[in-house]
Amino acid sequence: MDVSAHPLVARARRLATELLLPEAQRVDRDGVPVSHVTAVKRSGLLGVVAPEAYGGSGAPAAVLRETAEILAGACCSTWFVQTQHHTPVQTLAKSGLPVRERLLGPLSRGELLSGVAYAHLRAHPRVPVRARRERGGWRFDGTVPWYTGWGLNDVLLLAGVTDADEVLFAFAEAREQPGLRASAPLRLAALSAARTVSLELAGLWLPEEAVALRTPYDAWAPADRARTLNANPAVFGIAEAALSLPAEPVAGPLRDRLGDVRRRAYALADHPEPLEHAAERLAVRAEAFEVLGAATTAAVVAGGGRALALSSRAQRLAREGLFLLVQGQTAETRAAHLRALTGAAG
Repeated sequence: MDVSAHPLVARARRLATELLLPEAQRVDRDGVPVSHVTAVKRSGLLGVVAPEAYGGSGAPAAVLRETAEILAGACCSTWFVQTQHHTPVQTLAKSGLPVRERLLGPLSRGELLSGVAYAHLRAHPRVPVRARRERGGWRFDGTVPWYTGWGLNDVLLLAGVTDADEVLFAFAEAREQPGLRASAPLRLAALSAARTVSLELAGLWLPEEAVALRTPYDAWAPADRARTLNANPAVFGIAEAALSLPAEPVAGPLRDRLGDVRRRAYALADHPEPLEHAAERLAVRAEAFEVLGAATTAAVVAGGGRALALSSRAQRLAREGLFLLVQGQTAETRAAHLRALTGAAG
């Protein structure tokens, strides 16, 4: 399939060219504005993989990857805010619970933007957020270390672990309320603009009707592991953007390497068995980061001293590349990446 001809890919390119790229340095300094979120909502990109019956486009995964590359290469902070939205949409599309009918349409049509608060589940068997039965609903207690899009999202998909070792996902309004308090925005070396905070939960109560998923941890974990094994499309988007800065004798060979890794990464991502070839997936993931590092380094070197100015696109892309090294990281991906860096056998 030639995804470049898909209407949503054309919309992503137009959004990137007309808004995201021209504003990217200002956004990096001042934060993702509400107007960017409004533009993304209007573009239809929030419903790229959402069911058509609920107002989405039902596009294949290849279109989601292509649009992610385009948005991340233009403004990684805006991409990172909106990319959180696709997990709630996909969770609701598979859910048979009442919240599906309440929220899947508004999320698919881009009327609402959702964030996610579930990466802490990867700390299992440690339980940073506990969910317990209370008053016909669920009480959440604990700490969400990272929550992106605070002040921009309309709703959030929150996960906790029950006393029966189940994972429980439920929707809440993305605002301070009894039992939910946000920290000040975290100061990060990159993507501070994405408005990331930590959330303190002290008796946040959500009704049963807010629950989107409840399943044993051991049943949920394999699908989550599969998501983390593959290379992130944003890696290719930022690398491609970086390679627009050095001269062609430098960019050309790196672009060839990037294209080769990208083809192999996406072939693995499209494999019908998402947990097969795990070692190869991790190796290709590490290789993608190697090319990303070379591309952003080349951009900085080519820019010379000017590349260190905060107004420089080269240094922003380099910092965004550093961010992607740890975004979505698990103990397994960290170990595989470190082995690749040292040349150790898997």
